[in-house]
Amino acid sequence: MQKSKEEFLATVNSVSKNTLMETLEIEIVDYGDDFLMARMPVTPKVHQPDGVLHGGATAALAESVGSFASHIFTDLDTYFVRGLEITANHLKSVKSGYVYAKATFLHKGRTTQLLDIRITDEDDNLVSICRLSTISLPKKK
Repeated sequence: MQKSKEEFLATVNSVSKNTLMETLEIEIVDYGDDFLMARMPVTPKVHQPDGVLHGGATAALAESVGSFASHIFTDLDTYFVRGLEITANHLKSVKSGYVYAKATFLHKGRTTQLLDIRITDEDDNLVSICRLSTISLPKKK
């Protein structure tokens, strides 16, 4: 029996307990055949000293949603996924509200994956563009 979208999202978010994702309050909020979306609140917890969203928190959001996407679309009984490289170009400052990260695949190979992650604010303004490469490696038996 296939899970509903709500059940799937609850299951995915439940594995984030006691992780950086929980610390930063990152939540997976939507998915489709070719994307995964997460959000993170912009509060003083993720600010840099001058009161705007810290680029490191943005990169953590991007890597979290991109890695989750690679996990969801990989046979985890046979493989494990690890991040190889992340790049981030920060384009706009955000002081409050939520930022949303939408991960889509640019390349979905058997071994390597490349994801495009667009970070936007609540008004759909582009905040950052990130690229994440991941690798799927066979589990040892």
